[in-house]
Amino acid sequence: MELKYCMNHLPKTEDKNLPIMSVEEVQKARAFHSSFPQYSVTPLADLKQQAENLGLGAVRVKDESYRFGLNAFKVLGGSYAMARYIAQETGRDVSELPYNVLTGEKLRQEFGQATFFSATDGNHGRGVAWAAKRLGQKAVIRMPKGTTQQRLENIKAEGAEVTIEEMNYDECVRLAAGEAERTPHGVIVQDTAWEGYEDIPAWIMQGYGTMADEANEQFAERPTHVFVQAGVGSLAGAVTGYFVNRYPENPPKIVVVEASASDCLYRGAVAGDGAPRIVEGDMVTIMAGLCCGEPNITSWDILKNHVTCFISAEDSVARRGMRMLGNPIKGDVQVVSGESGAASFGALATILLQDEYKELREQLGLNADSRVLCFSTEGDTDPGRYRRIVWEGEDE
Repeated sequence: MELKYCMNHLPKTEDKNLPIMSVEEVQKARAFHSSFPQYSVTPLADLKQQAENLGLGAVRVKDESYRFGLNAFKVLGGSYAMARYIAQETGRDVSELPYNVLTGEKLRQEFGQATFFSATDGNHGRGVAWAAKRLGQKAVIRMPKGTTQQRLENIKAEGAEVTIEEMNYDECVRLAAGEAERTPHGVIVQDTAWEGYEDIPAWIMQGYGTMADEANEQFAERPTHVFVQAGVGSLAGAVTGYFVNRYPENPPKIVVVEASASDCLYRGAVAGDGAPRIVEGDMVTIMAGLCCGEPNITSWDILKNHVTCFISAEDSVARRGMRMLGNPIKGDVQVVSGESGAASFGALATILLQDEYKELREQLGLNADSRVLCFSTEGDTDPGRYRRIVWEGEDE
């Protein structure tokens, strides 16, 4: 089977982390992003012909390939977390630090210079490096083995120190955190939370909320279903938290999609006891941005309270999503979506096009009345690989 699924029967908690993604907090993050001269609302592709093909009322895909010229959404989280950190260090509220103040010489002299460390499969580190460069700060980025040279070069072009290490993503996180601890004015900016490290990941999640708030505004009506991909789960937790806060009486059904090689959330759902699960070792998948084996504990709390279904998807699911979005039915717009970006739509299409998932379709209530929102979180961030998969039909 190309995907496995588990309906959510996890024990609920007191939901203490849901307020992190309140509408008010998200709108504060969006106001910050709106102050950037590079800011514009990214498109929501309305795939009317594809919706008819799949037997749905509507399918709309948030296209993050247009975000700040960086071809991915991740900069939303890193930039907002860095601003929140600088605000905290200088005794201000983040609302007092729009882009022109944050990049001004006066604040730079007051705050000084920090070194922002991060581990990344590509997009998050590029966003941190981009923001650090514009704020006159330093960035050090560590990348896991298997990272493509193109992704490293994208980060290097933003002026960061960057290396590919002989270790997996989660080990890179520990490496970067240790380096930050030993560096004067060193700060780890990571979208995964652990005991004692929760503020910055929460700020990153709030930054991701800008994308969800835009999509909700563009959708014009409440989506009935939201499909969102997950690595450590920060994006999934952010999107879930936002929509539950936005529609507390009738939230959309949330479906979380992971790469099968690193499906820690799905494994936690299958175990059913509420405790997180960890995937270790080499996690080989084309979905580099989802290749994370240790869940964000803050997001996990939100997800187990509110997600409808957890899905573990093979690489073929992402390839299908890339190809269908990149080669639309006549009348629909093209969405150039990378390996991780296409995971959510790929899972939706797989469920609806293959008879073996009929039971899942029924459990999720996917039908002609459904209005489905998917997130394409990246464009062709590795153009060579994108062309091999979409143009040349590469399957391995």
